[in-house]
Amino acid sequence: QDADITASISSESTTAKELGEGKTSFNFEVVDANGNLTSFVINTDEKTVGDALLKVGLIDGEDGPYGLYVKSVNSITYDYEKDGKYWAFYVDNEYAVAGVELTEIDTSKTYCFKAE
Repeated sequence: QDADITASISSESTTAKELGEGKTSFNFEVVDANGNLTSFVINTDEKTVGDALLKVGLIDGEDGPYGLYVKSVNSITYDYEKDGKYWAFYVDNEYAVAGVELTEIDTSKTYCFKAE
């Protein structure tokens, strides 16, 4: 059974989509409301995760009182008013303490938006 787990992890990592151009690369994941995981490797010269994701077209939103309110990730839009779901930003599986547009890229970390 351990071999199955290893095989699924390695096959998942090889299916990460590479987006963008630049000297810096970081891992980015999207988990939709059905629990489907999509993995990306983002290449960028931007300084923040938000700017990098906006540049490659993976996130979209509007400015709110607390910064960028992300409504769409990987072409999936959730509107809390209508769906009761929203995109939550995580850094290494922990709820982020700062917004995506303020989070400086650390190549050792994995960034994720999860539908909640």
